Amino acid sequence: MFSLVSFIPRAVAQSIPLLLGSTGEIITEKSGNLNLGIPGVMYVGGICGVIGSFLYERSLSDPSQINAFLGIAIPVACCLLGSLLMGLLYCFLTVNLRANQNVTGLAMTTFGVGFGNFFGGSLIKLTGADVPTISLGTTSQLFRTTLPFAGSTGAFGKMFLSFGFLAYLAIAIALVSSYVLNRTRIGLQLRAVGEDPATADAAGINITRYKYIATCLGCMIAGLGGLYYVMDYANGIWSNDAFGDRGWLAIALVIFTIWRPSVSVPASILFGGLYILYLYIPTGKNLAVKELYKMLPYIVTIVVLIITSMRSKRENQPPEHLGLPYFREDR
Repeated sequence: MFSLVSFIPRAVAQSIPLLLGSTGEIITEKSGNLNLGIPGVMYVGGICGVIGSFLYERSLSDPSQINAFLGIAIPVACCLLGSLLMGLLYCFLTVNLRANQNVTGLAMTTFGVGFGNFFGGSLIKLTGADVPTISLGTTSQLFRTTLPFAGSTGAFGKMFLSFGFLAYLAIAIALVSSYVLNRTRIGLQLRAVGEDPATADAAGINITRYKYIATCLGCMIAGLGGLYYVMDYANGIWSNDAFGDRGWLAIALVIFTIWRPSVSVPASILFGGLYILYLYIPTGKNLAVKELYKMLPYIVTIVVLIITSMRSKRENQPPEHLGLPYFREDR
């Protein structure tokens, strides 16, 4: 029987990687850069956090005596550093070398998945485990620690307060990003770079700097989505090729939210619910029907894309210079 109390927490937990990935991509696209490498960035962020946590846990004689601050700070720092390097690589190729953004993003996705699987497989061999996984249960427990009063608030606490700190951080990042993009001078200049870089350049805005900062920041936020998936959602267990299509769903969510980070919060929960809805709908042994239910997030995105295209409102359209290289000599 369908239970809302059990469905909502799973939908929210499923939505956090999508929320972080889409927020990071929205910030990137506002600068005019189309980064289709978000799935790869999430892989790199996840495996870098796993490497840092793995090395730290192995350095302890008794993993149960782990320092809480270092147990969280080390994987987060490694995740952000790996994601930052992916952002710098993307910017160097597309901004400095003016490579095609679509091809570069797809190449980075392939590279990121391969990078994660290679180092994940290497760590698995170091553990000598019988199963092809890495278990970081001690560190995962730190990431999954909930609010102390969550258990005493009944169904409300179970649905909305039973998550680790990265879940609430993801929501805060989305809301702060929305405020900065729409209410600050920095956000205005960033949007100007994505809409008309020639005019922004003539106004004295440093196009290269804004593209680098927005893309690298977006990659770091998306990388946290990969770290959340491993440390919180998957209980600290790394398995190669375990992320599925969450990175692509995050990119689809950008279109669904019409490039608005604040809308990403409820939209990501909706996507998370649609992503696991097939688990709650009785289909018997008919596996084909389950596969059809898995298509729901993409079908919803296509419908929204068609509706927004028909309305043709300028505020509902992507940045005008999205995916296009900027040549200052053409100004």
